[in-house]
This record gives sequence, C-alpha cells and structure tokens, in this order.
Amino acid sequence: MSENVFTSSLHYRDPKAALSWLERVFGFETTMAIDGPPEAPEMCHYEMAIDGAGRVMVGAEWTGFAKSPVSVGGANTQRLHVQLAGSVDEHHAHAKAEGATIEKAPEDQFYGDRSYMVADLEGHTWTFSEKVRDVTREEAEQALGQPIVATQWP
Repeated sequence: MSENVFTSSLHYRDPKAALSWLERVFGFETTMAIDGPPEAPEMCHYEMAIDGAGRVMVGAEWTGFAKSPVSVGGANTQRLHVQLAGSVDEHHAHAKAEGATIEKAPEDQFYGDRSYMVADLEGHTWTFSEKVRDVTREEAEQALGQPIVATQWP
C-alpha cells in the first residue's frame, strides 16, 4: 500500500461494477477488497492503485453524504488527477476505445504536462497526465501571464 498523505474516496451506486470498469478502462488494479456483510453490502471498502502506485478508495452510497455523481444529477465536487508513468496518449486511446466519455482530448499544458479529462461509468471526472518537459516557474509565469506563488515548484 502506498504511503499517501491524502487519499480520495469515491462513491458508486455499484462499486463492484466500478472496480471492474476502472481496471479495464483506466488500468487500475484492486489492492484491497472488503465486501460488506450480506445484511449491509453497502458497507464495503475497496482500494485501487495504478502502475503499482497511489491509492484511491472506492465504496458504495452508504450514507446521505456519500453519493455517486449519477445520483446527484452528474455533479462533481472533486476531480481526481492521476500522474501516469507511461504515455497519456496511449491511455487516452485505450479509454476512448473502451467507450469512456472523453471530456477534453490530450493537450500540452503550460506547466510541462500533457493531459486529458475523462468521466468514468458513473460520472466521476478524472484527469490523466504525463510529464513531457521541465518548466521553470518563470517560464510558467510567462506562459500564464501572471505570477505564481508556490512554496515548491516541480
């Protein structure tokens, strides 16, 4: 299990279908699986990683505040950003071929990544990126046209 400081938790109407979809379409692997008891299957807990790194928790709609976007009219209150070890263009092509909803095609970003945006089977929005070039803060500020305040710059 990765030593993450922050870990996001996503809720799905059908978390087992989500696990399968996230594995097949995005290349995640299930690293932990705890099914809920027969009398409360919504009390499940799953964890996933990609390329052996990171962690995202996956669960069901087990309480009023834990809802899938599909249950709240498609609203998202977060977007997950995944830094890939491999090609973002290959990842995009695979996700598109598998029928994922592409929200924004891959393009180079001012900060040196190439990224695309995609929605999963229940409407959670994801950004997948790969680093394509090193950019200094000064170069990023020039491209953006405004100053960037950062305690750390990649």
